[in-house]
Amino acid sequence: MTAYVIVIAAAAVALVGWAFARTTTVRLVTGGGLAVALALAVVATIFEDPVTGSRHDVLVLFALVLAVCGGAVVTTAAFEAIDSGRPAEPEGATVRAAAEVLRGGAWIGALERLAVFGALAARWPEGVAIVLAVKGLGRYPELRAQETARPRGVPHSGAAERFIIGTMVSVIWAVACVYVAYAPYVLDAR
Repeated sequence: MTAYVIVIAAAAVALVGWAFARTTTVRLVTGGGLAVALALAVVATIFEDPVTGSRHDVLVLFALVLAVCGGAVVTTAAFEAIDSGRPAEPEGATVRAAAEVLRGGAWIGALERLAVFGALAARWPEGVAIVLAVKGLGRYPELRAQETARPRGVPHSGAAERFIIGTMVSVIWAVACVYVAYAPYVLDAR
């Protein structure tokens, strides 16, 4: 029941954070708080009995909201943390500047987390590989063109690094949300 309450509260915070977190400090605090809440929910699933019936359906729904919206907040917080910890660099060398190369990243990330959650909830882990392959193949032309068009001596934008970091944070977040929703059932079945 603890994971149930944590997931519902975290999903509510994620929705608010996704809609209204505009400053670096708010993003970092909200993202960090969500990460702690999800970690506590993961630990709680180990020690408690699974919720059943309609409560499980509610848990799955809120875990999905947490995966999609919370993943956006946590991924943004990760990028904010990376940029805030770096010394001043030449123009175009920050992770924030790389967002200009990878337009639509927030929407692609949300769809990626939705697809990962759906694939794992359907017990089709191969779907995660398909999602990652489609995302990688879809972004390859942009990443390649950006790097080859860069004049000598101009720092690269870090778009490839942003792509990798964003994808990893996003997928790990979605997998953890699926774990919270379904792990007690999988662990009891063994």
